[in-house]
Amino acid sequence: MERWQNRVAVVTGASSGIGASLVKELIAAGVVVVGLARRLERMEQLRQQLPEAKRDQLHIIQCDVTQPSAVETAFDQVVAQLGGVDILVNNAGKLSGGQLLTISLDTVQQVLQTNIMGVVYCTQRAFRSMRERNVAGHVFVINSIVGHYLFNPLQGHMQELNIYPPTKYALTAMTELFRQEMRDFKTNVKITSISPGLVDTELVPQHYKTLPMLKADDIVAAIMYSLATPPHVQVHELTIKPMGEPF
Repeated sequence: MERWQNRVAVVTGASSGIGASLVKELIAAGVVVVGLARRLERMEQLRQQLPEAKRDQLHIIQCDVTQPSAVETAFDQVVAQLGGVDILVNNAGKLSGGQLLTISLDTVQQVLQTNIMGVVYCTQRAFRSMRERNVAGHVFVINSIVGHYLFNPLQGHMQELNIYPPTKYALTAMTELFRQEMRDFKTNVKITSISPGLVDTELVPQHYKTLPMLKADDIVAAIMYSLATPPHVQVHELTIKPMGEPF
């Protein structure tokens, strides 16, 4: 991790779950972190959990990744204040329960905008910064096992993931698309998809929480491992499951 000392990481959805745990770990490793989130009060609470000497390493920007103008403003601020982006972790995600046949179209659109277009908006801006400065950056996409196959619901329950798996399937395709484009643009920017099984976060429906689950720190460990690989190694996809997962 030495080469990432004092470099700049942007983490979306940084106010809770995997994002919040990752912010702490990156800062402990000497990385300057920009946390993008809608809930500033959560981010301020997170800052207070850091060692006092490390709190200046966390920069907080309110940003809704579904809004292109908000993303532009946030990344403009990062470039102006910190010089650019070296690491991007596309962690912001949305899951709203219900059936795709009957769920409101507004809800469908919100999930699509967050899980797909938010990744596009942020990755375009981060890649622009990396390419302009000719840095060997790293982009992460927090995917899911349902971005590779769709499991049946638990007995006695209807399928309620609706548009969420299709958005994650899109991220699987986008990861390979980004890899090819980053190669063809003659850059040394890496792209990594992390696909967890059930993780104990706010996104998981309550009745799934009786099943074996991963912790946010387990996903953070995978991100830190991928960051620490030598320049010639690109971890393209990591699938992480809790022991005993029934799917």
